[in-house]
Amino acid sequence: MAATTLRSALVTVPAYNGQNNSVCFDGLSNIKPFSCPRTKTFTYDLSVTGKPVIYGSSRKHMVSAQASPVLDPIFSSSKNSNDSSKKSTETALILIRHGESLWNEKNLFTGCVDVPLTQKGVEEAVDAGKRISNIPVDLIFTSSLVRAQMTAMLAMTQHRRKKVPIIIHNENEQAKAWSKIFSEETLKQSIPVITAWQLNERMYGELQGLNKQETAERFGKEKVHQWRRSYDIPPPNGESLEMCAERAVAYFKGQIEPQLQGGKNVMIAAHGNSLRSIIMYLDKLTSQEVISLELSTGIPMLYIFKEGKFIRRGSPIAPSEAGVYAFTRKLALYRQKLDDMLH
Repeated sequence: MAATTLRSALVTVPAYNGQNNSVCFDGLSNIKPFSCPRTKTFTYDLSVTGKPVIYGSSRKHMVSAQASPVLDPIFSSSKNSNDSSKKSTETALILIRHGESLWNEKNLFTGCVDVPLTQKGVEEAVDAGKRISNIPVDLIFTSSLVRAQMTAMLAMTQHRRKKVPIIIHNENEQAKAWSKIFSEETLKQSIPVITAWQLNERMYGELQGLNKQETAERFGKEKVHQWRRSYDIPPPNGESLEMCAERAVAYFKGQIEPQLQGGKNVMIAAHGNSLRSIIMYLDKLTSQEVISLELSTGIPMLYIFKEGKFIRRGSPIAPSEAGVYAFTRKLALYRQKLDDMLH
C-alpha cells in the first residue's frame, strides 16, 4: 500500500444532516466516492497541487490539504501494486468497545451523556492496544463521545508502528485551517481519527443519569429489562436498539466500508449498542440474536474484509494475543516485518 502520486480528480463525498463527517482527504491518498443515501454532497477537485476545491451547494472555496489515511508501506503488496481489484484486497477491521466509564462504575444509565473513563477504563484501553499492537491501522473512527475517543487514543500508544492518532477537525473553516499539518513526513507518521455522532451509544432518553438498580425498583425489573434488551422498544423519549442500528449501520456502510474496500485498515472505537448494531450487519445476525450479544469493555474484535465479505478472526479473552486471533498470512507477514524493522 505504497503512497500514491498526486492526481486530478473529482470526488463527490456525502454529508450527513448537512455536516461533513467524511475524512478530509488530500492528493496523497487514493480516494473513492462513497455510496450514501443522503442527498447533500461536497465535491472535491484534486488539482496537481494536491489542494482540493470544495464545491458546496451555494459557493466555492479553498481548503488546505489535511491529514489523510496514508497506507502503511509495511502492509503493502510488492507483487502487483497496480492491482486494485476487491479480490486482491485484504484489510483488517478492529472493533473496540470503550473502557469502563465513570458512570459505568456508578451503575448509571449513560447513553449519550459525555463522561470520561475511570482509571480501570484507561488500563483497559491500554491493554486493548497491546492486543492489537501487531495489526495494521491506517484510519480510526470513533463516536463523538470522549470515552470512545480516549479508548482509541490510549490504545494506539501501544502500537508498534508508533504512529500518532490525530483527530480531524472539520467543524468549520477556521478549525480546518488551525489544525493543518505542513510536514509531509509528519503526515506519514500520523493516523487520522474521524469522530461521528452516528457511532454514539444509543440515547437512553429519560433514563440517562438514573441508577440502574433504583430504576428497576421503581419501574419493575421486567420493564427495565425490556427497555435495555429488546430490539424495538425504546425507553421513554429514547432510542431502541433498532433506531441506533439504523444510524450506525448506515454510517458504516456509507463511510467506513468504502475505506476497507479501498485497501485501508480501520479501527472503530465506539459503544456497546452501536457496535452490536455493526456486528449484527457484519455477522448477519437476526434481531433476536443481537439482543443476546454481550461486548466486554476494552476487548478488541478482529475482522478481515476480503472479496466483499467480512470474516471474524477472533476476540481476545486472555492477555496473550497468540492463539486468540487467527492471523491471516498477510497479517502474519506484517508482524514479521515489524519484528525485522524494530529489531
